[in-house]
Amino acid sequence: MKKSIYILSFVLSIVLVSCGGAKNKSTSKKEVVAELPKDYFVQMVTNQGVIKLKLYNETPLHRDNFVKLVKQGFYDSLLFHRVIKSFMIQGGDPKSKNSKSGEMLGDGDIGYRVPAEFNSQLIHKKGALAAARDNNPDKASSGCQFYIVQGKPADDNQIDGLQKRVGWIYTPAQRELYKTLGGTPFLDNGYTVFGEVVEGLEIVDIIAGSQTGPNDRPIQDVRILKCKLVKN
Repeated sequence: MKKSIYILSFVLSIVLVSCGGAKNKSTSKKEVVAELPKDYFVQMVTNQGVIKLKLYNETPLHRDNFVKLVKQGFYDSLLFHRVIKSFMIQGGDPKSKNSKSGEMLGDGDIGYRVPAEFNSQLIHKKGALAAARDNNPDKASSGCQFYIVQGKPADDNQIDGLQKRVGWIYTPAQRELYKTLGGTPFLDNGYTVFGEVVEGLEIVDIIAGSQTGPNDRPIQDVRILKCKLVKN
């Protein structure tokens, strides 16, 4: 009888250890999932329509900075103060919030720069969200000003020439994007791309087509009414 009890206890201990191992394995899987970076989406409501943006996890410094400013309501009521058709639309100058009609804008800042995060997988295709910057030698980005690419299609000869200038070799898929969708490939490896438009490219086109005056400022203000984080 004592021997039987001993054997039963031994078997139970094996079962308990096995169950515990399975539980630990399950927990470790959950931990791995929890460590995956979160995708951030921003809804930018303008007086011309709504643009939805996805922020790239490959550029965490720019992503986190943009998320912080959106949460603070920093971009609410600011203008797209510089618009160039077939090129880009630029916003984020804090001085634009209460600016007078025709006032020169573009030199407003937030008091810091964000280190460059160039990535050859993230190109200036149409709809790319990128950080503006001044001519600092490190090519660090403005802490607040950004632009969204409209651009235009490029042919193979143009892309071949730009590869030498930019220093990147474009993949077949990237070349096809530049040839069909379009973009501003001459800005690659010089300005940080940190997101893209996932809804509302037609709104980018509308804004890019605005009539402009001196310094490429739209004659009729194009205003960001509200920026907020949203789910995909």
